[in-house]
Amino acid sequence: MRVDAVVIGAGAAGLFCAGQLGQRGCSTLLLDHAEVLGEKIRISGGGRCNFTNIHSSPEHFLSLNPNFVRSALARYSPQDFVALVKRYGIRFHEKHRGQIFCDGSSNEIIEMLHRECTIGRVDIRHPVTVHSISPDHGLWSIETSIGSVKAAAAVIATGGLPVPAIGATGFALDFARRLGLAVTPIRPALVPLSFTSDAFDGFSDLAGLSSPVRITAGEQATDYGHAQFLEDLLITHKGLSGPAVLQASSYWHEGQHIDINWAADLDLDRIWDEKDIGAKTTEGALAMFLPERLARKFIAGLALQGRRWAELSKKDRQRVKDAVTQWRVRPAGTLGWKKAEVMLGGVDTRELDSRTMMAKKFQGLYFIGECVDVTGHLGGHNFQWAWASGYACAEGIARS
Repeated sequence: MRVDAVVIGAGAAGLFCAGQLGQRGCSTLLLDHAEVLGEKIRISGGGRCNFTNIHSSPEHFLSLNPNFVRSALARYSPQDFVALVKRYGIRFHEKHRGQIFCDGSSNEIIEMLHRECTIGRVDIRHPVTVHSISPDHGLWSIETSIGSVKAAAAVIATGGLPVPAIGATGFALDFARRLGLAVTPIRPALVPLSFTSDAFDGFSDLAGLSSPVRITAGEQATDYGHAQFLEDLLITHKGLSGPAVLQASSYWHEGQHIDINWAADLDLDRIWDEKDIGAKTTEGALAMFLPERLARKFIAGLALQGRRWAELSKKDRQRVKDAVTQWRVRPAGTLGWKKAEVMLGGVDTRELDSRTMMAKKFQGLYFIGECVDVTGHLGGHNFQWAWASGYACAEGIARS
């Protein structure tokens, strides 16, 4: 078989890129090893697919080369993908901080991507095992379980999160290494953090409690730097989770601490000055902005239970404020790949052309989506990278 392009991996990036290629007049073969395609799309967003974020910008992505994402994101924006969704009559809503979800099922996005491939006359084959990919006199030769294929362009879109349950593998990273392309260190990202019983200080008895916080993780000198997020935090039996911790986990390194301001961005001095709280207990003063159980936990830790706010010294009031706004804890680790939403790290962007996603050392070889060292924040940004990198790749191939 001879085609213009072979796309390996039929996840978000692969399906979208293949459809774009086909509609640009490129004969395209899309291969995947899975029985069911788009499983990660299907389970995303609680089954409603947080398919983009209207505020997505380079600042919402981690990469050892932060500027790499600019070209692709500029040429295919969240508004572009939303326009495509609208053309298919898929109803959606903004849930939180620009996060866009389907009103219905994630299957609507999968069906749309398949329809885009159908319009482009993309040949989709699965389940197919790819045995080898090698350069062959200006083409790429792909040996598969259904025979040999030659193509002018080979697009690797197999993701990077090694969780067999959803069909993800390390195929792209292993292939890149065999070619001598650099791969940055990988680790689970957007993942809950675990704690030892001592570090967690008995907070596990508050499992199920959620509260908005400002969380800080990472250090300036580390690979991806540090960041702050204003998000909801969830206390679990094993540690901390929720959007705040998932965001922080991408920046956290083993051995580091995280800082949590349980008052989020509230001005506690102003709140306490403006309200008549002298007769309130210390627990009651905290319960004005914290869940009651959490307020009691903090006050118990300070041994100020039952005290009236008016009775507290200036020093004790500062102790209360510091305990709430400067809570520092050291995680023991993450809950690992099985609980991670994405992979951090991947094919080094220094190996790729940011305009086309093509490997600089190999004409006609492209890497897109999660296998590249580009990881988005929580909230639809990783899907936007899938669409943008797939679009840049298809555009580059069609013009070559």
